[in-house]
Amino acid sequence: MRFTFLNWLRRKGDAPHSKDGGAEHIDTDAPVDDGDPDNPFPEPVQLEITDEFDLHSIPPRDVKRVVIEYLEQAHRAGFRRIRIIHGKGIGVQREIVRGVLARTPFVLHFADAPHYAGGWGATIVNLSNESAGEGAPAMSAGRDE
Repeated sequence: MRFTFLNWLRRKGDAPHSKDGGAEHIDTDAPVDDGDPDNPFPEPVQLEITDEFDLHSIPPRDVKRVVIEYLEQAHRAGFRRIRIIHGKGIGVQREIVRGVLARTPFVLHFADAPHYAGGWGATIVNLSNESAGEGAPAMSAGRDE
């Protein structure tokens, strides 16, 4: 399964999006034209979806939208448990992530990762299997404490 990041990770403007059932949804089929002829990434960047997502490379202004899309893709792929690495810092990204998780209907539970899986610098998330895809493994590292 591949996860599409639109060029909004590489530009200043907003990504095309729509509202779907009250949750923000990034329209990955919408054409992206950032108007920059020197953009080395004119097409969406494809990343493999896994049970772990590290936000360190995501600009803070994009964290909310990226986490929303990642959760949708992970749920669609059938993952039951994922780990989102937001870093320790002063807790801003952690709070953004936790705010999104609290408003996502298919998130059953979330908590700090155990110390060996990032401690309070990562969040373990349990997802429902309702309407999820098939064939994705459960997360192997980390358990709720």
